[in-house]
Amino acid sequence: MRNKDNKHLGIEVDPELHFKLHYISKYEGRSANAQILYLIRKCIKEFEQAEGTIELPSDIKKQA
Repeated sequence: MRNKDNKHLGIEVDPELHFKLHYISKYEGRSANAQILYLIRKCIKEFEQAEGTIELPSDIKKQA
């Protein structure tokens, strides 16, 4: 079930990039959406390891 608090991100990609994303996603056993989320999380993790933790504003901190 979809979380109503999640944000929607619409992007346009060219056909070659779209095809290659789906190819890699299928190869790694993920949907294209899951692959994009994986890559975003990986990018953020690498950034935070190099530059330090990104502090979240209080209005978007995860609720326990």
